[in-house]
Amino acid sequence: MTLIKSISGIRGTIGGLSGTALTPPDIISFASAYGAWVMEQAAPQNGKRYRLIVGRDARISGMVVDALVCNTLLCLGIDVINAGLATTPTVEMAVTMEDADGGIILTASHNPKQWNALKLLNAKGEFLSGEDGVRILELTGASDIEYASVDNLGQLENKDFLNRHIQSILDLELVQAALVKKSGFKVVVDAVNSVGGIAIPAMLKALGVSEIIPLNCDPTGEFAHNPEPLPEHLHEIRDAVVKHKADLGVIVDPDVDRLALVNPDGSFFGEEYTLVAVSDYILSNNKGATVSNLSSSRALRDLTRKHKCEYAASAVGEVNVVEKMKSLRAVIGGEGNGGIIYPELHYGRDALVGIALFLSHMAISKKSALELRSEYPVYYMSKNKIQLTEGKDPDDVLSQVLARYENNDPITIDGVKIDFEDSWVHLRKSNTEPIIRIYSEAKSADEAETLAKRFMKEMS
Repeated sequence: MTLIKSISGIRGTIGGLSGTALTPPDIISFASAYGAWVMEQAAPQNGKRYRLIVGRDARISGMVVDALVCNTLLCLGIDVINAGLATTPTVEMAVTMEDADGGIILTASHNPKQWNALKLLNAKGEFLSGEDGVRILELTGASDIEYASVDNLGQLENKDFLNRHIQSILDLELVQAALVKKSGFKVVVDAVNSVGGIAIPAMLKALGVSEIIPLNCDPTGEFAHNPEPLPEHLHEIRDAVVKHKADLGVIVDPDVDRLALVNPDGSFFGEEYTLVAVSDYILSNNKGATVSNLSSSRALRDLTRKHKCEYAASAVGEVNVVEKMKSLRAVIGGEGNGGIIYPELHYGRDALVGIALFLSHMAISKKSALELRSEYPVYYMSKNKIQLTEGKDPDDVLSQVLARYENNDPITIDGVKIDFEDSWVHLRKSNTEPIIRIYSEAKSADEAETLAKRFMKEMS
């Protein structure tokens, strides 16, 4: 059993003893802390009551966790608008649509079905800052949180925001639904039996996609395969794309903030390259800065420079990417795990807008996904981790690496990243276990793996 509390929320496995897993007392305690934090921020405007949006993915425990969270907030005297089965980006947009004071997304993202989590949003529909997250952790379990009297309990309203989310995407200048419809695309969708099974076919239909072939689109929460959208988990859709002679395969994770693609020949477009392709389309029409995190592919940097624009890297984590994007007024950004952040819509990873922009790119360029992929810089990434021996301090280990490579101008805003001429390595300690994660990238898979092994040996 596992329970992890962090500045971004609380997540854990369902069942077990309180304090060691995501149990009802833990859920209630954390939801209470978040509600108390919301009420600390400011009084509601114009005499209104506090209002929060709650939405969830389709995992099996979702209804139970949803009931606990919503009723806890009602007991605090906070009104709740329950979005029901809703993608993470839909809940984020709902916060601003309703001028709410924040929101909670019930999803453990790509974790297996025994996991669930509470992800917290501020009044802008964005993930909380580190400072705000720390305050909520301080309030968790506090004995002086005051609940509402019977006459002041919150009120519950159910509302579906998907159609408004989709319409907001269709209204974007660079989303070319008419051209997509004219192109007659055939698309296979794998939504891992979560909420994407509702949202992605609806998005594709609204775009005018000619034929939609669903795989694992029944939102039962019984994940048909490992829910992380990595190549080793996606043999079924690869075969289906080839079988149906489709133009594209679309894969999303359970809460639909990550987007992976399959080429017509069944090969993978590359999760790192989803952001690259969408950025190419954006920069071809609207020059500006781009941002990804330190562990994302160098391909975005190369592409951005080709467009004669500025590229910047942030620390890992969506909130850090968003902060850097805002500071540079970036026109596109995200993370190499298939997360597209398009500020013209909202500051959050959004697979729906990623699909709309990618299909628009295909329609305007009249190029297949495979042809587009061949135009981008070729890099290969290796992801590893090293288990530290008992008593070994990860900070000391990273400091030793830093000293050895001080002449390489290492980046230290998030662990240690060292750039070489045709490769890089990024070392980050885990906040939850005694390991150091090792991300490396090079011009070939062998070079990337060799680089990772070199640093693993140096740190052992």
